[in-house]
Order: sequence, then structure tokens, then C-alpha cells
Amino acid sequence: VQLVESGGGSVQAGGSLRLSCAASGYTYNRNCMAWFRQAPDKQREGVAAFENGRAVYANSVQGRFTISKDAGVSTLYLQMDSLKPEDTSMYYCAVARYATTWCLMPISVNYRGEGTQVTVS
Repeated sequence: VQLVESGGGSVQAGGSLRLSCAASGYTYNRNCMAWFRQAPDKQREGVAAFENGRAVYANSVQGRFTISKDAGVSTLYLQMDSLKPEDTSMYYCAVARYATTWCLMPISVNYRGEGTQVTVS
């Protein structure tokens, strides 16, 4: 499984970014597919995921972020609107080999990409 994120960058507070994650070697449509983030000296946080085919979000991003994927499960997206400085972090996409629930928990996923940096000022 290979996951490659793109779309990060610097944006002013209130702005938007759309992250993409190109996945290869992954065909499990009902397993966890998620976006995590980790800032320096902070724990990794699950922000959005597909859990049994349903989108779930962390409270901190509910209503501002939208996760989506293409029908072929080859690309995962994260639309981020109304960005705040506290959203500044490295964002990773991650997928699970088996898990279909608790997808916002880091322990649920088995593969992740190298990440893309998001900076909000």
C-alpha cells in the first residue's frame, strides 16, 4: 500500500485548502480511510474518516472539514474550510488493513503516507 498526500500549504485564517491522498495497492472499500494530523509536541489526532462507509469527524473540525473519496477508492480528499491557526499541523492520510470502526483512533490504521504540511496564520 502506498499513500501520497498533496495539497498542503500556507493560508490565512478563514481560508480553505483541499488535501488529496493518492492510494495504490489498496482495495478494501469498507475499511477505515482517514485523515490524521500531528503538530510538534502534540499527539496524533484523527480528524476525519470513513468508518463502515460513513463519514465521521473530530469535534474540533466538525462542520468545517469534509472528507470524500472517489468511487474507485484510489483518492481520498479532505476539504478544509474556515481554517484556524490551531489547524496548523502535518496532515497524513491513513488506511486500515482490517478495521472498519474506531477509525479516528491511530491504532485502527496500518498504513500512512509521509504527510503534507498545513500552516494557518
